[in-house]
Amino acid sequence: MVLSKRATSIDSSLTLSITAKAKEMKKKGLDVVSFSAGEPDYDTMFHIKEAAKQAIDEGFTKYTASSGIIELKEAVCAKFRRDNWLDYEPKNIIVSTGAKQSLFNMIMVLVDPGDEVIIPVPYWVSYGEMVKIAEGKCIFLKTNNYKINSQDLEKSITPKTKMLILNSPSNPTGVVYDEKELKQIASICLKHKICVLSDEVYEKIIYGKKHISIASVNEKIKKLVIVVNGVSKSYAMTGWRIGYAAAEEEIVKAATRLQDHSTSNPCSIAQKAALAALNGPEDHMAKMVHEYKKRRDFMVERLNRIDGMITSRPDGAFYVFADVSKFYNDEIKDSTAFCRILLEDAYVAAIPGLAFGDDRCIRLSFATGMEHIKRGLDRIEKFVEKVRK
Repeated sequence: MVLSKRATSIDSSLTLSITAKAKEMKKKGLDVVSFSAGEPDYDTMFHIKEAAKQAIDEGFTKYTASSGIIELKEAVCAKFRRDNWLDYEPKNIIVSTGAKQSLFNMIMVLVDPGDEVIIPVPYWVSYGEMVKIAEGKCIFLKTNNYKINSQDLEKSITPKTKMLILNSPSNPTGVVYDEKELKQIASICLKHKICVLSDEVYEKIIYGKKHISIASVNEKIKKLVIVVNGVSKSYAMTGWRIGYAAAEEEIVKAATRLQDHSTSNPCSIAQKAALAALNGPEDHMAKMVHEYKKRRDFMVERLNRIDGMITSRPDGAFYVFADVSKFYNDEIKDSTAFCRILLEDAYVAAIPGLAFGDDRCIRLSFATGMEHIKRGLDRIEKFVEKVRK
C-alpha cells in the first residue's frame, strides 16, 4: 500500500515525541526531569469537574451541533467582550476539539495550493505542518528579538500572500506584542488585504504586560482576523480538548462544514465543562500566574549564570527559549543532538529549537514544580560543564 504524498510530507511533532520518550523512561524507573510539557501542572478547578460530572449524570452524552452548543458560543462571545473588547455573535464562533483543530480548520478553509503564509520565526511546531497539509507555501520570517519588524514584514509580502500567523503570547519565546506593534502589523495587513490567524491561547498567562488582541485594534482589521483561543492553558484543561475561533460568518460557516466531515462536534461533556470554566470564577489564575512568574525568574536567572547560556526573559506563556549553540561540538552539532544527549546522559527532557525554526536554542517549560526545576537545572549545568571538557 502506497501512502499519499500528503501523508509522507508531514513531519512528526518533536515536542510530542520527546515528551513520549521521557514518559517511557520514567515508566522504566528512571528519574527523568521533564521540561518538555506544554501544559499547566495544575489540576482542573473543582467546579469545572463538577459540571462535567453533572453533564454525565443528566445524560448530556449525545451528539451536539458540529460547531458547538449555543450556550458555550454565547459564553465565548461574553468572554471576548469582557477580556478583549471584541463584539462577536454566536454565528461568528466555532467550537472545536482543541485550539489546534481551530487553527487547522481555518488554515484548511482559507489557504489554497500555492498560497503563501507568513510565519514568524521562532514558531509553534504545528503551524508549518498545517500549511503544508493545505498545500500552501510557508514563508518563514526572521524576527528581531523574536518580534516581527514591520519593514521585514512588508518586504516578505507578494501577490501570493494570503495569511500571517501571529502568536502572542508566543510559544516558544513568550514574547508579547504591545498595542503600537499590533497597529503597525494591522496597517500592513490591511494595506495588502492579508488575513491574520491570531493564536491567543496563552493570553491569561502573562507577566506585567497586558494582552491585546490584534482584532481589537480597529473594526477594519477585525474583519481580516481569525482569533483562536481555548480553555487548555488558562483553565488547566489540556486533556478536555476544547478550543474556539471567532471570525467573519462566512469563514465560520466554511470551518463548520469542514468540521461536519472530520470530527463533528467536540466532546459534549467537555463543552459543559468549558462553559463552567468561562462563566465561573477565575481567582485561580492570579495564583497560577504568580507562581509561574517566580519559576520564570528563577529559571532565567539560573540559566544566565551558566557561562555560554543566553536566555531572554519571557513576558508570557510558560517557556524559556535558551540559546545553547555555544555548547555545540563534533558530537553535539545541533539542538536535536543536544536534547537527545541531555536526555540520555542527564535524564533531562527539553525540546530542540529546530522544532520551532531556530536550531540554536532549546525550549524549557517551567510548568512544573520548583524543586523539579532546581534539580533539572543542576543537571543541565553539570551536563554543559562536561560538554566543555
